[in-house]
Parts: sequence; C-alpha cells; structure tokens
Amino acid sequence: MKARLVQDGVFTIVDDITQTVVPPQHGFYWIDAEPEDLELLQPLFHLHELAVEDVLTEEEQRPKIELYDTHYFIVVNSIRFDDEEIFLRALNIFLSKHYIITITRQKINEIRALKPVLWEEEVTAPDQFLYHLIDLIVDNYTNVGDRIEAKIEKLEEDILMHTKKSHLNEIIGLRSEILWLKKVLVPQKEVLNTLNKKDLKLISEPLRKYFGDIYENAVKISETFDTFRDLMGNLREAYQSSIASRANEIMRVFTAITTIFMPLTFITGIYGMNFEKLPGLHSEMGGFITILLMVVVGLSMFFLFRKKDWL
Repeated sequence: MKARLVQDGVFTIVDDITQTVVPPQHGFYWIDAEPEDLELLQPLFHLHELAVEDVLTEEEQRPKIELYDTHYFIVVNSIRFDDEEIFLRALNIFLSKHYIITITRQKINEIRALKPVLWEEEVTAPDQFLYHLIDLIVDNYTNVGDRIEAKIEKLEEDILMHTKKSHLNEIIGLRSEILWLKKVLVPQKEVLNTLNKKDLKLISEPLRKYFGDIYENAVKISETFDTFRDLMGNLREAYQSSIASRANEIMRVFTAITTIFMPLTFITGIYGMNFEKLPGLHSEMGGFITILLMVVVGLSMFFLFRKKDWL
C-alpha cells in the first residue's frame, strides 16, 4: 500500500497512513492499495461494510457505483487483449472529498500511465483524478477495439486466401469474447451515465460535462463491438462458403479424373474378354498400340477438360 499527497499534480509520499484521515490544506490523498489493506483502511475512513465485502469476496465484479454518506464506491473494468483472449480486471475506487482509494488484485496499466497525466494537468482534487483515470480506461477500450478490428480483417483475408480448419476455432473463440465483453460494457456505460447526469456532491459541476464526453465515447465503443459481432457472423458464413467451394472443387477434380479413366477402363475391359479374334490381339505390337491409344485418349480428355476449365 502506498499513500501519496497530490498537490497540483505533484506527489509526496506519506509514510504515516493515519495522517491521511485529516484533510490537507491543499490537494488530496491518493492511496493505492490491495484488498488485504482494507483491514486497516476500513476503520480509518469508515468505509461501508458492503463495499468492503464486495472487494474482498468477489474476484470479478460487475461495474457499478454505490453512493454512501461520506464516500462513493465505484467499480470499473480495465481491459487487456493479448491477440488470443480478452482480460478484464476490476478496479475498485473509494472516492471522498479529500481522498481517493484505488484497490486492484492485479497490476493495471492505466494507473501507471495516470501519473504523468496528473502532473501535466496539475490535478488537485479527487474527482479530477477519477476523471483522468476513467478516461484512460475508456481510451484503452478504443485501442483494444482497433486491434480486434485488425485481427478480424486479417482473419478474413486468411480465410479468402487459404481456408484452414483452425480458422473456425478462431472465429468461434473471438466471437464469444466479443459477446462476453459486450455484456460487460452495458453496466459500465450505466456507471458513466450516473457520473454524467446525476447530481453528485463529490463530483464538481464543471467536471460532469467531461464525464459526459467519456460516456459518449463508451457508447461509440459499444456500437463498435456490435459491429464486430455482425462481422464475426459474416466471417463464419465466409468460412462455410469457402469450405463448400473447396469441397466442390475437389469433387470436380475427382469427377474429371474418373471420367478420364472411363474410356481407358472400357478399352482394357474389351481386351480382357475371352475372344480370340480381336484387332491386334495376336500382333507383336498390339499391346504397345493399345497402351498408346489409351495414353492418347487420356491426354486428349485431360486437355479438353483444361480448355473448358473443368480442371
């Protein structure tokens, strides 16, 4: 657990955590903690027991905002995409007038990226901190959306160029990830809409408009993932069409080969009959002439099929 005094974007480490209970003359306290630290933080800041219970017992939490008398409890999900699977990591936030507590089970990149933003924007209030943090999280959804779109385009190109059985597994896996993520985006939009429209005493009036901008971005992201869902359906249809076309191509080749061998089988069948008087049967060159005839017939049919684009 790390406690910092933030004044105009400048950080000062606070060694004594009990010092953060008293509001500073200027700035606010940022406490970056882990779930186990709530044993100490709850009695200090009188954090609501239901919020603390959610943090301690639930690995994957649904995005939400709960309003208490002295503080708010906010849960948002950070996103990460490793080209194979989408990961969501819950970020638990306790917001008050003079402090903000962030609690995570895993490292979240947005928190590390937040520090230079706070310094550049000279942040001096907890609600400003909250705005910039959520803004980074939503922007990362956009970045992940761009990467998913690029993956869909590459998958579509691969399917059109050379279809493989593994492509179907990729389509099903990516589509299920998108559908799952789409369900998570709905409650996250509700949280942002609450920060935007509801009259919250811990969120300054000028800042609500900025939360409204984040909400609009979240709506666009949700619509983008709706498009991705439709594209995955189109990809599956393209895969099935490609497989069917490939099967038809193989059947066409097999049919042409069978057709070529039909007259050859006919010739060998005639000369396999038990008759003594057949053309060339007793000739020394009869066998060679028959083989040559079969070769000529087979090649003639082959080039005929190639000319008509049947092979």
